[in-house]
Amino acid sequence: MTSKRSLWMTLLVVFALVVAACGGGDDGATETTAGGDSPATTSGGGDTDTGGSGGDDVTLRVLIHQNPAFTEYMEAFNADFEAANPGVTVDMSIVAPGDMATSIQTRLSANDVDVIDYCVAPCAGFSNAIQPYMTGVDKPAWQQLIEANLIMDLTDEPFIQNFDEATVRDAVSFDGKVYGINMGRNALGGMFVNQTLLADVGLDIPATWNELVAACETLEGEGFACMTQGGGDTWPIFVGSFGLLGAEFPDQEALSEGLWTGEIKWNEGEALALIEKFRVYATEMLEPGVTGLGHDEATARYAAGDVAFLPTGSWQGANLDGFEPEFDWTYIPFPGSDDSADNQYLFGKYDLSFLIAEDTPQPDVAKAYLAALSDADNYQAFVDATGFIPTQPAATLDSTIGEAVSPLLDNYRNAFEQIWVAPTGAGQWANAWQGAAWFAPFNEFEDAQSLADAAQADLEAGLSG
Repeated sequence: MTSKRSLWMTLLVVFALVVAACGGGDDGATETTAGGDSPATTSGGGDTDTGGSGGDDVTLRVLIHQNPAFTEYMEAFNADFEAANPGVTVDMSIVAPGDMATSIQTRLSANDVDVIDYCVAPCAGFSNAIQPYMTGVDKPAWQQLIEANLIMDLTDEPFIQNFDEATVRDAVSFDGKVYGINMGRNALGGMFVNQTLLADVGLDIPATWNELVAACETLEGEGFACMTQGGGDTWPIFVGSFGLLGAEFPDQEALSEGLWTGEIKWNEGEALALIEKFRVYATEMLEPGVTGLGHDEATARYAAGDVAFLPTGSWQGANLDGFEPEFDWTYIPFPGSDDSADNQYLFGKYDLSFLIAEDTPQPDVAKAYLAALSDADNYQAFVDATGFIPTQPAATLDSTIGEAVSPLLDNYRNAFEQIWVAPTGAGQWANAWQGAAWFAPFNEFEDAQSLADAAQADLEAGLSG
């Protein structure tokens, strides 16, 4: 057994633990993917000859996750790629999102795949990287694959330059090298604004926290609701507060490091003030009855037109466009700070990335495949088909949500959930960035100080372990 395969067998055990840990799918990312329980299928046909037997015909084995719009685009793309490359057959396996981690590990182990759509839960690029100040924590699955020499280094490939610098750095880079192309991102930290309703009651779009509080009071006094949300699913409550978190702590890397080093404590100073804002948002700004709404149901409820704000991910823009009656809406960063300069950032996550197996017998064909995916015209067609916020500077998202987020992309940053890694052994309340969902009626806490004290105690349990 080679040393690489020996390392791989060790990796399988660790990777399985990572999969078990992240397989819950409890954040907004799971809502961007359809068909979670559907069986794997194969498209593209053809035999499995890889070209290693001396023939001119080759088969490129591609693994992607199931999502109707994405799958439809890839099937059309593959047909075009085959037509442009005579003798190449694309054998594309389509796997349910929850099965992607297992499929990747199994097929890499068997040297049975060439190109991978790395959409392992939570389908967020190279997220949650281990930082020097973190100790005793497991490496993310993508890092384990790279360090096992199972993913190809693409640093010097020309098509990498088609993507914006921040995307390359934040979504597909590790230890100074580039290992893939990231195809799109979502915004998590903003909120939809019913501009028609605000105009009817004589309000401007709030630019600060105090203006938002005052707007909610005015709206409720006029018989309208300030905000709605899918409280029945719980996770939309804290996802809706990602922008509030980012407004209070615009430097999310510094927040993560401060919590690890003890320079920031959940139950003191700005962090405690943040948790009090979580309480106001969850218990005073949201309309009564949101515990009876699921995530998509909340968007349908918002579309009725008598609610001013819907704090959630940008992916709901396409759904909102499909509802009647129509009203004039936009999407803005959550104004969580009293300093408007801190309310200019769009926090979100990078989504699916394409990687190449290091041991592919078809390296040139695999690179040509990624180069074709990166082509400006093909990439624009991908964005049009899927609705992702583009990661190529020249691409545009031609929709209401695209128009709203386009001016904000220079201030796009990874959301805290993409950065934070909790200390091993930390208690259940240590992740206080989810604290908005911990207040009654969604959970047990009634006041900010009690929640913050519980969060800090559970965090210190891990730090001292």
